[in-house]
Amino acid sequence: MKTNQPIMNEQSRGVFVIAATPFTDSGEVDLESIDSLTEFYLEKGVSGMTVLGMMGEAPKLSESETTLVMERFLKRVNGRVPVTVGVSSASNLRLERLSKEAMSLGAAGVMVAPISNLKLDEQVYGYFTTVANLLGKEIPICLQDFPQATGVHMSVNVINQLTDDFSQVVMLKHEDFPGMRKLSQIREQSKASNRRRISILVGNGGLFLPQEMLRGADGAMTGFAYPEMLVQVCDLFDAGKPKEAEDLFNIYLPLLRHEFQYGIGLALRKETLRRRGAIKSAFVRRPGPVLDAKDLDELSALISRLDFELA
Repeated sequence: MKTNQPIMNEQSRGVFVIAATPFTDSGEVDLESIDSLTEFYLEKGVSGMTVLGMMGEAPKLSESETTLVMERFLKRVNGRVPVTVGVSSASNLRLERLSKEAMSLGAAGVMVAPISNLKLDEQVYGYFTTVANLLGKEIPICLQDFPQATGVHMSVNVINQLTDDFSQVVMLKHEDFPGMRKLSQIREQSKASNRRRISILVGNGGLFLPQEMLRGADGAMTGFAYPEMLVQVCDLFDAGKPKEAEDLFNIYLPLLRHEFQYGIGLALRKETLRRRGAIKSAFVRRPGPVLDAKDLDELSALISRLDFELA
């Protein structure tokens, strides 16, 4: 671990934007676009970044590319905000290696989703117990609760037990769908039991961000191509202005909802980032969606509508 590097902890708040992984039109990792994308996110006021997430196309990268992408993002950020690295893997050896490599390069912590097909609470708890013991107490862990992708249900009881038993569990990425009741239960039970309060950042494209903030979320961990909106909404909630926050959110909602579509959403996000000058190419590695003329026209219309509403 580097000296004085930012650390992800229980007090983490705001927007930890999920970074896209830029490629050239021929499908190679685009290092220059990693630099420009990083500056784009930081200029929009994000509190942190998350790289090699599921929406960052991490499973499509080779081992050497994984290290290259992680290293380039961390070098460009250069400690300005904490960077969380997605390290989920079916291989415990790979998960351990990538986690320790990430921390040695300056990461603030790691994000881990459960391996697929864990059915019982005991199995989910056992898996994360193995991970926590493997990584040790010095590496902060964000639990990724994303049953739509993993097929694993993480109960409130399991999340609470992991929080109680492992001090390195400092954050939950809350992406159950629908999951707002789960969020309320975690906060209510934590307060009633005088349990350690961990940071909760929400995903699902930010689609339910105002309601989730009212239920106790600390911010968002998602990759909407207009991260400044997410930042402003979180800031307004922190300032005690929930109505103003929701009014602002609603202006962007048609585009946010459009980008959230399963299957095609990543391509829409990268195309929007390209149009905003953050990356050079909207290329999505196979298997992945390719936008057609109708898709591009729809996106143009929604962006034009947003520009009109903001004006």
